Amino acid sequence: MTVTYSSRVANASFFGFHRLLLRWRGSIYKLLYREFILFVVLYTIFSVIYRIVLLDHQKRLFEKLSLYFDKYAEQIPVTFVLGFYVTLVVNRWWNQFVNLPWPDRLMFLISSCVQGRDEHGRLLRRTLVRYVNLTSLLILRSVSTAVCKRFPTMEHVVEAGFMTPEERKLFEDIRSPHLKYWIPLVWFSNLASKARQEGRIQDNVDLQNLLNEMNLFRTSCATLFGYDWVGVPLVYTQVVTLAVYTFFFACLIGRQFLDPARGYPGHDLDLYVPVFTLLQFFFYSGWLKVAEQLINPFGEDDDDFEANWIIDRNLQVSLLAVDEMHMNLPRMAKDLYWNDCEARPPYTLAAADYCIPSFLGSTTDMGSRPSSSIQLKLADPMLILERSVQVVRHPNQAREPNLQTDFTLPPPRSHRTGSGNRPSSLLPKSHFCCFQPPNSLCGFSRTSSSLCCSPTQLGPKAFRWATLSNKHRPVHPRSRQSSLQFSRQFSQGSVRSLPSPKALGRWRGASPFQPRQPPGPPGLPGPSGDTLQLPDPDYNQDFEGTVADEDGPGGTDGSNEFGNQNNETQNADPKVNPSHRD
Repeated sequence: MTVTYSSRVANASFFGFHRLLLRWRGSIYKLLYREFILFVVLYTIFSVIYRIVLLDHQKRLFEKLSLYFDKYAEQIPVTFVLGFYVTLVVNRWWNQFVNLPWPDRLMFLISSCVQGRDEHGRLLRRTLVRYVNLTSLLILRSVSTAVCKRFPTMEHVVEAGFMTPEERKLFEDIRSPHLKYWIPLVWFSNLASKARQEGRIQDNVDLQNLLNEMNLFRTSCATLFGYDWVGVPLVYTQVVTLAVYTFFFACLIGRQFLDPARGYPGHDLDLYVPVFTLLQFFFYSGWLKVAEQLINPFGEDDDDFEANWIIDRNLQVSLLAVDEMHMNLPRMAKDLYWNDCEARPPYTLAAADYCIPSFLGSTTDMGSRPSSSIQLKLADPMLILERSVQVVRHPNQAREPNLQTDFTLPPPRSHRTGSGNRPSSLLPKSHFCCFQPPNSLCGFSRTSSSLCCSPTQLGPKAFRWATLSNKHRPVHPRSRQSSLQFSRQFSQGSVRSLPSPKALGRWRGASPFQPRQPPGPPGLPGPSGDTLQLPDPDYNQDFEGTVADEDGPGGTDGSNEFGNQNNETQNADPKVNPSHRD
């Protein structure tokens, strides 16, 4: 009978398992007390012989033998062999429990698919479910000693009501040297097909579902038969048993307390009782006893499966489901929460502490945390521009970027106009120059775009050009100024990482505003006004900005103006080679 103690360990408490240590039924003490008493008696006999019976020269010989046994007994791999063996046995034990034959799914299908409340329909359903129970009885009778003692012959099976005398005659007339547990399932499938022809089963799909569930039930029975047929290899069991028993036989002599006056290493005390040797025997032998009990769970041990109870339960429940409960439905009524959109069952006072809110994800509370630099920038785009726009009057005035105020988020992917497909990254705005009047800070439009270049040469990137209309073009003095315009839509998910110092492109001797000439075949013109060719760094960059042209009302197109600026920069600094690469 299975020992159940789940309710005693439902809640963890201080020294919670101590209540289980004093139980006798199903305990390790009940399994091991005989072997433990035998080991203690034998150890005591050897100790008395050494201390009282032997002479001095015989004691010296016994002491050498004890040291020898103690030295080489540790070379027996008891833990390694026993651990693998017990793991194999426990997995095998649990798989057999999972494959126990339960007729519940079949009885549900029989009750719902086999129609007819008359005498014949009732007989049909009860016969089908009886064949299922007869199959489980035959397979459990062949693997369980307890069931075999209950049903030693087929006559006992007939007397128990699982089989009629006519069915027994047909069963015995079938000549087969193999186990014939499958015969009732053949009767089941034939009877189900006949019920389909008679219209008791109204659909071929229902018949197919019945046969599929019947095959799954047969698979469970065959699995139990296979575990009973092919067990753990006998060699493995013998090796484990010999390893454990040999080790403790060596401990009977090797773990004796020798005369402390002889000065042997590790024998400074004479305690008479080998406490830790007894504990080692208790644990290792108990481990072996666990495997011995679980290797066949269909026996008569305390923790073996209750096969007879399974047979009784399956027959009673299945007959009740297909007969008395067939189409016996309660009257439908409106439930308690008929007009309530949020059904909340009540809690008792004892269970009030278990009413908890729903879990919405570990990142739910991140948006409610107090201020961070990224949240301020996302909440106030104008604050981003005020902190990030850097006016550069000369290339040598470019300062080192401030990681707290000079980095902002790129526009969403849907508003990017660049031709590259690489993911976005953060760039210092103090190293971006875009030519537009200072008053363009107020023009926060996503429809206008212009050229923006990186003086640190982070990338090649192509941009589309568009000019602001003359109606909205502000008048400004002709001076080298730069500004940025970004989209109002920023995505917190686009924050990747800050650029490394190498990616910032700190080249010596080169102007930070010098564009690169794109490589191409000879004879073709240089870079177009709407394409920037910059070196490809170790990480992907994707940036996009908008800007107006520089010449104010007299200007024509932003691309030409930027091309002129590039020419002016090249003429002002002829030492810089536009095709130079770091």
